[in-house]
Amino acid sequence: MMDYRLAGLRQEEYEEIKRVLGREPNENELRIMGVMWSEHCSYKSTKHLLHNFPTTGEKVILGPGENAGVVDAGNGWGAAFKVESHNHPSAVAPYQGAATGVGGIIRDVLALGARPAASMDGLFFGDPENRRTQTLSQGIVEGVGGYGNPVGVPTVGGKTVYDSCYTDNPLVNAFNLGLVRLDQLVSSKTARPGLRVLILGSKTGRDGIAGAAFASAELSDDTKSSRPSIQIGDPFTEKLLIEACLELRDKKLIVSMQDMGAAGITSSSSEIAAKSGVGMILHFDKVPLREEGMTPWEIALSESQERMLLIVEPEDYDEVAAVASKWGLDCTDIGETIPGDQYTILWNSEVVAQMPASLIGDRCPSIHWPSKRPEDLEKRWEFDLEDLPMPEDFNKAVLDLVTSPSLRSRRWIYEQYDQMVQANTVQRPGAPVSVIRIKETGRLIAMTMESDPWKCYLDPYRGGAETVARSIRALAVAGATPLGLTDCLNFPSPEKPEQYWELEEVVHGMSDCCKNLECPVVSGNVSLYNESSTQRILPTPVVGTVGVIDSPDHYLRSGTWQEGDHLFLVGAMNAPLDGSQYLLQATGKTMGRPLPFTPEIETDFSLRALKTARQQLAHSGRPIAGGGLAAALVKEAVMTGLGAAMRMPFPTRMDVFLFGEGTPRALYAVPSDKVVQFRLVWNGFPFVELGQIGGNYLTLENIFDLPVPVLTERWEGR
Repeated sequence: MMDYRLAGLRQEEYEEIKRVLGREPNENELRIMGVMWSEHCSYKSTKHLLHNFPTTGEKVILGPGENAGVVDAGNGWGAAFKVESHNHPSAVAPYQGAATGVGGIIRDVLALGARPAASMDGLFFGDPENRRTQTLSQGIVEGVGGYGNPVGVPTVGGKTVYDSCYTDNPLVNAFNLGLVRLDQLVSSKTARPGLRVLILGSKTGRDGIAGAAFASAELSDDTKSSRPSIQIGDPFTEKLLIEACLELRDKKLIVSMQDMGAAGITSSSSEIAAKSGVGMILHFDKVPLREEGMTPWEIALSESQERMLLIVEPEDYDEVAAVASKWGLDCTDIGETIPGDQYTILWNSEVVAQMPASLIGDRCPSIHWPSKRPEDLEKRWEFDLEDLPMPEDFNKAVLDLVTSPSLRSRRWIYEQYDQMVQANTVQRPGAPVSVIRIKETGRLIAMTMESDPWKCYLDPYRGGAETVARSIRALAVAGATPLGLTDCLNFPSPEKPEQYWELEEVVHGMSDCCKNLECPVVSGNVSLYNESSTQRILPTPVVGTVGVIDSPDHYLRSGTWQEGDHLFLVGAMNAPLDGSQYLLQATGKTMGRPLPFTPEIETDFSLRALKTARQQLAHSGRPIAGGGLAAALVKEAVMTGLGAAMRMPFPTRMDVFLFGEGTPRALYAVPSDKVVQFRLVWNGFPFVELGQIGGNYLTLENIFDLPVPVLTERWEGR
């Protein structure tokens, strides 16, 4: 009898399995349960926390529980989207880890019958001067492009962060959004007894076996050598798989569908069974294999890529197989759905595993880890502005800030990505939001990816709220109404009380912000144990927020200054330096306490920003985020090749004015004939005119004077 601990099970979990089965589980069952009840698959440490998120709303079609969330994008169309982590695999095999992360999230969206239309990536790297970071970052970026480009899905944006805490544990969060007519949605919850279970796509091999369990463990020298746990991707096969699935959808030949991600056949089949309330009988000896001698448990847990599980009517099998053959794909009948809850695996007609489907997919006991507020929390907040010396040279201060690792140009990354395939990209990478069009309706879908791990470290509740709020501000400035968001919660081990407390507080902060700003969470992912024996990551929630713009005329771009425009700052004139990129750059320390979340101010800002975009009152709009006003000014100047002549509108501490963060603010370029209307829209909300756009110098009178060509050269690292 196999020791349950070798399968990664805790004693209380093993006892629960025995109790439900009424017997000792065999090796196949133990291995299956060990992976399915791993942190990565079961969310056993967080599922009670995730219930705090608001998940319903006027525009929510499908919320958590499906492969991805779906929101109503108008005119009978839906946007399906999700973000998911592929962190540990990318630390071990950067190219394949990142590539298969892209492939997996595409299949999550495809499983709903949506055509994958746009990808974004959240990349978190260590010190850029570190050799390991350089190797990992290059491999990861190449992996994202190496899969996304040939599969035919544009990579339109993302978020890239550098901090030494990610040296051992780089984070790779993959986001995808697909478009689907609402009357063509496919579900994983619609199976019923008497249907056939098919595998469509690639053959099954040993790559990726126990990958989900690997993703649920702390990285160590042993786990870093676990290359069999890394899947191998084939984007050309995935392209064929996409087209085959969409043709089957159009022909109404799919009853239910699930991608084979973590835990492979076991996960996809047991989830469909449990969600639909049916049992299954699966013949593993019929599974097409590309390696000899595979055992039933290896077949059960293989994470070989480019595979989908289909549930179809028995009489439709021949037609499904014909579509598969047309696209050069294997399509194999491996079983049937039955009444009840029994999940049975057969090998040459012998039962090798038999358990309730609900036990596998839905009954892992929750773990409520001890929680403790960090003893050094208030010490993190210690920051006295009076002790911070003012820069002696603001030219140098601005240049140093905008060329710091987390703020400088990402051109070296996104130039490796195909941004225009499918011909629906409206806004390429490099802007605060990414935008695609729904060609059938004329509407635009706006997406943004945000994260601020430093603020989440300083005050997890406020940092979590700020992360969500920042993403919604960006959508509002662009003219987009938020429809919903997806999140990936990247954290270290939950078994350490102070780290678990940070996780709890971040979730509460995000949840409260979502509730107050009426932005539901429709999908997401949790990635824990992102730490090594010597290092933990900062609390790193990533949010991908999606909004709709009713008309292309209502989309307000960034980086589109025009000569003679009036430059306005809206929002608080002084934002705090606490937790700012400037403070990190100037002192090498993350310190201070972020501002509390103020829903009334956030709502007021968003409503006025939406009016500004819809009334076409500005040529350019940019939300002010990391790096503060200075970073926003530089990015606008670099993108347009124009400077601006500005003056200080009031006496204040200059470093606070230029570099402060953490409150709703934006920078607008307003044409002369729209200034009066612009002022009326923002009347009652703080705003000030800074100066006028023109020339090739970015100048703040008596403070700094920077040639735009120099800014461009330095920001892009040339």
